[in-house]
Amino acid sequence: MSPIHILRRHRVAALLGAAVIVSPFIVPLAPRLNGALAETVTPPVTGMTVPNGSFAPIVAADKPAVVTITTVMKAQSETMSDAAPFGDNSPFDDYFRQFFGDQGLPGPRTPPPQQAPRAEALGSGFIVAADGTIVTNNHVIDGATSIKVTLDDGTELPADLVGRDAKNDLAVLKIKSDKTLPTVKWGDSDKLMPGDQVLAFGNPFGLGTTVTSGIVSARGRDLHSGPFDDFIQIDAPINHGNSGGPLMDVSGNVVGINTAIFSPNGGSVGVGFAIPSDQAQKVVAKLMKGGSIQYGYLGVQIQPVTPDMASAVGLDQPSGALVSAVTDGSPAAKAGIETGDVVTSFAGQQIKDPKDLSRAVADVSPGATETLDIWRKGKTVEISVDVGRNGDDVQTASVGGGPEAPSAQPGLRAPAIGLGLMDVTPDVRQAMNLASNQRGALVESVNPDKAASASGIQPGDIIVAVNQAPVRDARQADQAIAQAGKAGKKSVLLLVERGDAQIFVAVPFANG
Repeated sequence: MSPIHILRRHRVAALLGAAVIVSPFIVPLAPRLNGALAETVTPPVTGMTVPNGSFAPIVAADKPAVVTITTVMKAQSETMSDAAPFGDNSPFDDYFRQFFGDQGLPGPRTPPPQQAPRAEALGSGFIVAADGTIVTNNHVIDGATSIKVTLDDGTELPADLVGRDAKNDLAVLKIKSDKTLPTVKWGDSDKLMPGDQVLAFGNPFGLGTTVTSGIVSARGRDLHSGPFDDFIQIDAPINHGNSGGPLMDVSGNVVGINTAIFSPNGGSVGVGFAIPSDQAQKVVAKLMKGGSIQYGYLGVQIQPVTPDMASAVGLDQPSGALVSAVTDGSPAAKAGIETGDVVTSFAGQQIKDPKDLSRAVADVSPGATETLDIWRKGKTVEISVDVGRNGDDVQTASVGGGPEAPSAQPGLRAPAIGLGLMDVTPDVRQAMNLASNQRGALVESVNPDKAASASGIQPGDIIVAVNQAPVRDARQADQAIAQAGKAGKKSVLLLVERGDAQIFVAVPFANG
């Protein structure tokens, strides 16, 4: 899901970074540098660890390495034919005009033809090596025809784009200077805990380099903006123009990159997000070597393992990534991975949830052969897979609603969990635009007072497997559900087709 969709869904109003004058919405990552570069960075500052202490020593040491990035953007009329920058009638158009006037917007408010529409975008960045290597957001420089970096002392220098990665919203720039450039040092974001003090640096609203303080509010936030979301939530104020600026710990080391805000008014309300430095360093290092990143690809849809699902498949704890679908012809399919498998490790790394698997696969070079441990039918199985190239990264399965079920007479009932089921007949296939070989049990009704409703089963869902065993029709599904209840299981695991996606849903029995 794009960042814009996230904000629409939450009814928040804010600006997307590089596309507008400044962007505190989405900020990419910054990967680990090699040893040679690490030697060039400024030694860590002996920071303030007491709440009432001054952060002045940290600011004095790190502020010179924070830069302002100004880009000249392509005219919107050149890059977006008849569409508004953020979609027709988008509330973001008003914010775009607030900062840029009517430049580049379609419709009657566009500039006269004789004017050369152009827009300048403003963001932040920081110098990580004395050779002029700078880290910022991809959205700060996306679509730029030229990039200018302004140092803390006011020096303006042209910048070259070394590499960029849209999935992580990260970019690396390079400047040349006759004088020694100040740098900052990467810190260890894994050591951050909620309540730790942090400082956010950047250039909000073009005012100049600014520092704000706060604490880590939470870890591991997933904004559904990409496959690698693992944001640090902070309450240090960040605003438009802070995108790409560093988040510092109390030792003066970079522990994050200021990325996004949630806001009802376009300004900071104390809910900001930063990409962890440990995640960012890896991406930056790859960009510095090759200018772009090719991600590994398995070809599966995955979802979290809930306690009910763990009980249904016989796992001791709800951990791993449950495979809800396997793409035909994909590396996963060729390796023998099956729907219903639970991936518990990949390339020697423990997999606790779908995000772990997404990141682990993405970090592997396409073409490499790796080993997976999967839980299948009550035991662990080891599988070797040749990681693919240039496919979509492993993603969690969509849980969007499917098409409406056609009206029909009630069929069989699964009273223990509250479902009314019917066969997938030719009329059903035609009404729901299903494949001619579609089999399973169509959910005709859901009792709102029963467990199936609470678990998210919807009319129109098609149950294609019960406890990982395929079912051909409503009677077979009803019998399998009843059998699971008689066997004393706490829950029954249903594989459901909804629209274009397959998802597993664990439904507990009343006596569970």
